[in-house]
Amino acid sequence: METERHRILAVDDEECNLVVIKAMLAPLGHQVLLARNGYEALSIALQNHIDLILLDVTMPGVDGFEVANRLKHSEVTRTIPIVMVTALNEVEHRVKAFDVGADDFLCKPVDRTELQARVRSLLQVKAYHDHMQDYQQTLEAEVSKRTADLAEALRELQASSLDTINRLSAAAEYRDEDAGSHIVRIGLYAAAIARTLGLDADTVDRIRYAAPMHDIGKIGLPDRILLKPGALKPDEWEIMKQHTVIGAGILAGSDRDFIQTAEQIALTHHEKWDGSGYPRELSGEDIPVEGRITAIADVFDALTIKRPYKEALSLRESLAIIESSRGTHFDPDVADAFFETGREILAIKTQHRDQGVSLLAQFNGYGGDLE
Repeated sequence: METERHRILAVDDEECNLVVIKAMLAPLGHQVLLARNGYEALSIALQNHIDLILLDVTMPGVDGFEVANRLKHSEVTRTIPIVMVTALNEVEHRVKAFDVGADDFLCKPVDRTELQARVRSLLQVKAYHDHMQDYQQTLEAEVSKRTADLAEALRELQASSLDTINRLSAAAEYRDEDAGSHIVRIGLYAAAIARTLGLDADTVDRIRYAAPMHDIGKIGLPDRILLKPGALKPDEWEIMKQHTVIGAGILAGSDRDFIQTAEQIALTHHEKWDGSGYPRELSGEDIPVEGRITAIADVFDALTIKRPYKEALSLRESLAIIESSRGTHFDPDVADAFFETGREILAIKTQHRDQGVSLLAQFNGYGGDLE
């Protein structure tokens, strides 16, 4: 005898046939539900967990072929094994039964031994199918959980990496009390401008991580140069320029793409669109776009904060300088993107402020999205 209790639906328009089928299956310990027409069968199958259906063919209203067809086309019932039970014994009837999705075929009058054997076999198939379906759902749930866990771990790793980059970059400017805020702003400014330029998400992320390392080469410069109030002498200025080469040297040789980007930025963020920059006097598109973007982000931030050698300029004064340098110091497209990104730039400056922020209206007249 079966030890597991299954739920079997018997469908027939003749009560005596239902009584006989129930009597044959009761000794096996199964629960047998009865339906006396096709509509009742469909309703019971859709509202209950059914393990097997014994389905008469010839019934008033909707016949067994149509019931089987509907059951096999429903997501809820399509996996339930169906045994067609009928007095029709022609080959065409068997073919039609299998065409509509029936799993087996029994002829009336039903033999007890044959019925029990067919039921036992199909219930084993159904149990295996249910097991595999449950296993697949469990596996999918576990994969989803692992994917979510990995995504969260990646976010934490990225946050930790960015924090480490910012802290190490700040070490290069530790003598500047605003170094931490400065390098955070540079990364955020540069990423915002890159997005406005339409660069892809991976490139924006690389710039976000790489731009804070733009001045890492300053770690190799003496205090007398970095902290000198007022203008540098020509020989001192030549020493100052070397921070680009030093920075590129520190970052050289990595197989990580964002470190490679940082190397480019460190070397080229003081190059100018017209070729008058340093250290290589590159011009136009010979300057990597990452360097051109970081250049304007760095200049804007430098103009608006206090340095040992200068006072902070107002936002309006800083914007005027950037506007006047469009096409000479700065790539015109990058300058346009900078002004177009005005709202986000000011939001970043407000969130990571050091000396306060001028009014949004000061961007008016510079082509931004500020109306």
